Amino acid sequence: MTKKRFRFFLVLQHFLKNTIVTYKSRLYFRKWLRRITIAVLATLLSVWGISVPAFSQFTQTQPNAQLLVEQGRKLYETGQLSEAVIILQQATDTFNLQKDELGKAMALSNLSLVFKQLGQWKKADAAITQSLNLLKNSQLKTQNFAIILAQTLDIQGNLQLELGRTEQALDSWKQSANTYTQAGDEVGIIRSLINQSMAEQALGLYHQARTTLEELQPRLEQQPYSLVKAIALRSFGDVLQLVGDLEPSFKVLQQSRDIAKKLQSPSEISATLLSLGNTALALGNSQISQQNSISFENYTPLHCINRPVATESFKFYQQAGQLYEEAVTIATSPLSQIQAQLNHLSILLKLQQWSQAKKLSSEIQVKLAKIPPSHTANYAQINFAQNLVCLKQATNADIPSSKEIAQMLATSVQQARSMDDERSVAYGLGALGGLYLENQDISNAQKLTQEALMLAQAIKAGDIGYLWQWQLGYILRIQGDVTGAIANYTEAVNTLKYLRNDLISLNPDVQFSFRDNIEPVYRQLVDLLLQPSSTVSSKESISQKNLKQARGILETLQLAELENFFREACLKAVPEQIDEVVDKTDGTAAVIYPIILTEHLDIILKLPNKTELSHYTINKKSRDVESILEKLQQYLREPDRINDVNNLSQQVYSWLIQPLEIELEKMNIKTLVFVLDGDLRNIPMAVLYDREHQKYLIQKYAISLAPGLQLIEPKSLQKMQINGLIAGVSEQRKIEGRSFPKLKNVEIELQQIQSAIPKNAELFNQDFTKINLQNQIKKIPYTVVHIATHGEFSSNPNKTFILTWEQLLKAKDFDNLIRLSGQRESSAIELLVLSACETAQGDKRATLGLAGIAVRAGARSTLATLWAVDDKSTAQFMSKFYQELENSKVTKAEAVRRAQIQLLTDYEIPYLWAPYILVGNWL
Repeated sequence: MTKKRFRFFLVLQHFLKNTIVTYKSRLYFRKWLRRITIAVLATLLSVWGISVPAFSQFTQTQPNAQLLVEQGRKLYETGQLSEAVIILQQATDTFNLQKDELGKAMALSNLSLVFKQLGQWKKADAAITQSLNLLKNSQLKTQNFAIILAQTLDIQGNLQLELGRTEQALDSWKQSANTYTQAGDEVGIIRSLINQSMAEQALGLYHQARTTLEELQPRLEQQPYSLVKAIALRSFGDVLQLVGDLEPSFKVLQQSRDIAKKLQSPSEISATLLSLGNTALALGNSQISQQNSISFENYTPLHCINRPVATESFKFYQQAGQLYEEAVTIATSPLSQIQAQLNHLSILLKLQQWSQAKKLSSEIQVKLAKIPPSHTANYAQINFAQNLVCLKQATNADIPSSKEIAQMLATSVQQARSMDDERSVAYGLGALGGLYLENQDISNAQKLTQEALMLAQAIKAGDIGYLWQWQLGYILRIQGDVTGAIANYTEAVNTLKYLRNDLISLNPDVQFSFRDNIEPVYRQLVDLLLQPSSTVSSKESISQKNLKQARGILETLQLAELENFFREACLKAVPEQIDEVVDKTDGTAAVIYPIILTEHLDIILKLPNKTELSHYTINKKSRDVESILEKLQQYLREPDRINDVNNLSQQVYSWLIQPLEIELEKMNIKTLVFVLDGDLRNIPMAVLYDREHQKYLIQKYAISLAPGLQLIEPKSLQKMQINGLIAGVSEQRKIEGRSFPKLKNVEIELQQIQSAIPKNAELFNQDFTKINLQNQIKKIPYTVVHIATHGEFSSNPNKTFILTWEQLLKAKDFDNLIRLSGQRESSAIELLVLSACETAQGDKRATLGLAGIAVRAGARSTLATLWAVDDKSTAQFMSKFYQELENSKVTKAEAVRRAQIQLLTDYEIPYLWAPYILVGNWL
């Protein structure tokens, strides 16, 4: 679009000064809208479902006032809000004349609710404040008084939540729960706890919200079928979805829907169908994606993702779409219909069903125009505008025009401004800046983004601020201001560090959200840091300061990935520790950091006792690098592709090792420690081939992998008494609908290990159960835990498991078991061996599961296989490995090297000797 056609935005900029549009992501808005829906339903129950009957018990002398309240309720339910205001004000006046303070307080609280729905926030706030003041000053401390006070606090909490005062809302609902307890109102207590969990969700405290609702379950079991029970179950299902427990979420939500159907409540049925659709959507997003990562070079916070849908995801997206459609047909309010339609529109965009998306967007636009102003309607309008932008980008259509989309955003800006919602102001200004950026009006994009950033920082809204720090960095980058760009990207990364807990909670779709909303910030910063600068010498084109910062950013990214995998910020980085090991403990080890960027492959090298880092750039685009790595990963699993493996691995050798060879030889390096990036994690470095000398890398160096710069306090096994827990399953098993074939060589493997480790305990076949493993690890501080069984590493923690005799031991359960022995670092397991496990084929980030288990298990070192080899070669490898550890007193990395070389001598085929990798401490 030309600047002339885009000139109307200059008018909008003046119009929107100190205002906003929320434009963060479709996912964020869907979640927020769902929260608001829960709030509105809970409040309706509070005011109309319970308050009025209680009120009638003590206002028998004021029939006219009571009738007015009842009339106001009916007007409210039919959407006649202005008329409801008039009637409730008459009721308030009547109670006032009759000196009925409780009745007046009740009418004012209901009036506040109607004002809120009209978007008249100041009047709503004033009405609820007046109601509470009356109650606090009242001398009538009866049971009815307590119930009215509790219900009024419920309404206040709902209003505070919609105004963004989430902590205040949580406090109001805690007060209401205490007041309901005093009044002995069990249903009221349940409702307040539901509301508390909603506030905790809004604060990103999803695990705390889950605990709140789990504690509520015994109370619910005592209750008959009711709307409160249905809402509680729906809230619990929503929280389970947000913490990533998707299948349990679906089951709980189905229970909620069944209760709502028995009670014949269309509004609650519709709301639960919407939640079911959201969980189905999350299930689709959590499936393995075989598509390449997006190009991060030109990616910005407002960029629309247009990926082909993975086969595994398609059925879930279809199911979600059907649930949204059903929710629309049952919904009783236009706003609920719009919410479901907006979510359905996002599904159609994912499925690239453009004609259906256009048709649905037209329907939504007509309905939105008829919705009265409210906070919820405002977010719906912003969500719709974002979907229209993505539809426009995908189809290149002029309908809707940028001007029309901007006008929608301008309308929602006015509404946000009238609410004094500064968070929304900060979102919208940045969003409008992004719209200028999309239309190449860089100057105005920069001004609006800077204004948005200043406001976000003023209100300490880091989750908004990092987006605009990122966007401003991108704008400065395209203007050629590299220094300014680096400064803003660095601030964005620092903000993300601070927000780690919240951002993990705010991203239920693990892969999609992290890859699209977090990872690009890190990668674009590393790319900037590794650009040659004219201010440094020609000998060294990248400054040491930039090299060290780039390495630190990589560490932070890998840490963030692992925490996102486990959905909790529980890992502590020690950025300098690996350098201390190399400099002070093992002067023959070097650390290599390959970094895959869009236009080139960079390598940073840390040598022992060298304060300066070395840097090399390979001019290979990421798509070319990824193509070769994908083929190599495929060929490694095919025993008859030795020549193809050697040809491809030779290319990788020429990138990663050849430029470093002179320095490595000069320093007499014997061990290479890799901190790998991207698809390189799927390749065993041992197989890299030096064609000139006809040697694999493992024949020249011992090799270890580090998930990051941090290590659990590194120790050597050389001075320790080795004692081991040996476990495995050899028989064919069928568990959770999956069949696992017999592992005929596991028994041989375990027998040979027993002879190599004098002190050991064994859990084999029927004895290898979760409870037996737990008891053994509690009993004795083992130095080695060796498990030979089926297992799979995946980018999805729910698909990362170890097979025991009776169940699939998922990543988190396994982690918790292993950590029983490592509660004190001094008793951490020295070596965890996972034999016969493999990375999930087709999952480009499957090794994230391996790294996650390795780091979270608390073992100093983990030896695992990238693919399963049920062959006598595995037993041979493990026997040789333990012999080397016991007899030669060599490092773990050297023991792995010697065992692999023996297999290489006997078998030659990389498929048999290459899959073994050591993660963590190599000493």
